[in-house]
Amino acid sequence: MIHKLSKENHIFSFSKDYKTALFVKDGDEIEIETLDCFSNQIQTNEDKLEQMDWNKVNPATGPIYVEGAKEGDVLEVTIKNIEIADKGVVATGKDLGVLGDLMDGLYSRVVNIKDGKIIFDEKISIPIKPMIGVIGVSPREGNINCGTPGSHGGNMDTSLIGEGSKLYLPVFVEGALLALGDLHAVMGDGEVGVSGVEAAGSVTVEVRVVKNLKLVNPLVKTPEVTATIASDESLDKAVKIAVHDMANLFQSFTKLSIEEIATLFSIAGNVQISQVVDPLKTARFSLPNWVLDSYNIVF
Repeated sequence: MIHKLSKENHIFSFSKDYKTALFVKDGDEIEIETLDCFSNQIQTNEDKLEQMDWNKVNPATGPIYVEGAKEGDVLEVTIKNIEIADKGVVATGKDLGVLGDLMDGLYSRVVNIKDGKIIFDEKISIPIKPMIGVIGVSPREGNINCGTPGSHGGNMDTSLIGEGSKLYLPVFVEGALLALGDLHAVMGDGEVGVSGVEAAGSVTVEVRVVKNLKLVNPLVKTPEVTATIASDESLDKAVKIAVHDMANLFQSFTKLSIEEIATLFSIAGNVQISQVVDPLKTARFSLPNWVLDSYNIVF
């Protein structure tokens, strides 16, 4: 069954305490409309970040209750389609991102999107590569601001979470309570300036409850690679968690020794940075899908 959920149903933190916006069954498809990360407050170059309501940043449409999802399960979210608006916002500023120490104030600019490209200036246009910045489920207890990544997902800003990928999220509460938003028309790994091309739009997903997989943190599978995703206060710690998570997956599905796993990872895997600008930093460890297929790691 195909459902639709409008952008008016949005939250600013992940929690089991919110009223459910939509109930769906295992295997259903949902078209989810989203605001941009600024709640559509920046529409022209006359709209300034200084005048914006910063309590309305990173809205996620949801929560969506998935029937059959229980604590300890995994929610598979297949991203079937991402539609992006015809304009987006780029932003940066003092104390924001990696270069924020070189700036004196806040900066934002509306950019047009035409024929599949972002018109950055008169010299270059950049091909779009739509992705989801914020996507996650409810934590077991409390609430986590949509701007913060973690084991529940959240603001992972991982460029692999795009059209054609499958995201796997550990489930902590009944129904999972999925929500997503913060679409980027395109974003570079690291998101070093603190934003991608922030855009409103809609995402079509299919949800499936997976019972034969145990995860502590999110995992994403694209047509080319599978990557474990981890967030922590430092990139070093995030990298260690992501690599350990992939090792745990191999130990669950194969009889390889830890020495064999380590050497395989060292020659076939890649540590990659997702983002370095959120309250926690996010890294991932990826392996080509043919490596997992060779060991019959299927879920």
